[in-house]
Amino acid sequence: MTLLKHLLLLSLLSGSLANAGEDSAGRRFDFLPGGDSPTNVYSSAAGFGFEPGAKLASLPDGGVTADTPFYFSIVLPEGNHRVTVTFGDKSGTSANTVKAEARRLMLENVTTTKGATVTRSFIVNTRTVEYPGGKVRLKGNELTNETTTWDDKLTLEFNGARAVVRSLEIAPATNVATIFIAGDSTVCDQPREPWNSWGQMLPRFFNGQVAVANYARSGESIRSSLGAHRFDKIFSVMRPGDFLLLQFGHNDMKDNATNALAIYQTNLKKLVAAARAKGATPVLITSMERKAGVNGNTLGRYPDAVRAVAAEDGVPLVDLHAMSLKFYRALGTDLDCAFQDGTHHNNYSSYELARCVVEGIRAAVPALARFIASDAAQFNPEHPDSPKTFVMPSSSLRDITKPEGN
Repeated sequence: MTLLKHLLLLSLLSGSLANAGEDSAGRRFDFLPGGDSPTNVYSSAAGFGFEPGAKLASLPDGGVTADTPFYFSIVLPEGNHRVTVTFGDKSGTSANTVKAEARRLMLENVTTTKGATVTRSFIVNTRTVEYPGGKVRLKGNELTNETTTWDDKLTLEFNGARAVVRSLEIAPATNVATIFIAGDSTVCDQPREPWNSWGQMLPRFFNGQVAVANYARSGESIRSSLGAHRFDKIFSVMRPGDFLLLQFGHNDMKDNATNALAIYQTNLKKLVAAARAKGATPVLITSMERKAGVNGNTLGRYPDAVRAVAAEDGVPLVDLHAMSLKFYRALGTDLDCAFQDGTHHNNYSSYELARCVVEGIRAAVPALARFIASDAAQFNPEHPDSPKTFVMPSSSLRDITKPEGN
């Protein structure tokens, strides 16, 4: 029996994968002995399988592994999906990091000892461009470099020192809260190494009872995101109990109009009101500083404008601007380790900035803080993790082209 037929049969026979509060329909894939060695089997006709690129191997006692990151995709409707993965090898150890879609960090360094298995669960949000009455106006490179973000598939990346996947379950998660994120290149899911942003690190710090839907995009301001209908899409799927994290400023401040700052604040207030009208909780986040910010403010009056809206409208505030300065200054002569250029970050600094955001949420947004993962330790930006000891497995796709915005 070929692996593709084996997977299809298992999928059809797997039955319900129900979790509390979720739909009963689901799919299960067991990578067990009896099938042929894994090959690149994804096809649109089958609707699932491994993506091309990695040289996959099936282990004698069960499990799929490879010497490089490997990817599994399945066609799914947009929405939130619970993914449950069992890792481990009866004849050896394993170390597993999982990313989803455009390099969203879901699980970090889940290890197993020889003969042991570990099962972990998380929620992934998928989306399409359509919404009632229109569609999101994507930029050209969103259609070429970021196909895993807006396509009809859920794509999982298995990475780590020795990733070994034994089984995979995917089921709809229809009764979980969603954290929507809107912002720019310092927030979005950067699709390729070495670039990274705090929004794509954020899922790792929350438990399996909440989804993160990152609608941020490189080069965006509030005005351009409104014009591209990104917020129309967000509000079309937002439900009571959801959250909206807003971090804009890097590109908004380049508007030379005399009333640009006033319009920026007005738009923030409109978005806050729209989220509240949906029964969601808005959270305002001040933009982190650029590298040059350690020697003097580079964001003008925009961080204070966010603080003012938060105070006036009673909105929870995460002051990432202030925390980023503490973080950068704590790095001292290692400041360059946090940046790919004067504005954009790498895996290390986006991870640390995500920890800053989590601390801000812990302090200011109790309704969201209850979803923080149990292993997300408290963080002091004045005492960050050392860049010299930080490890994050790199994804396969790489492009040194600078993201839009600065």
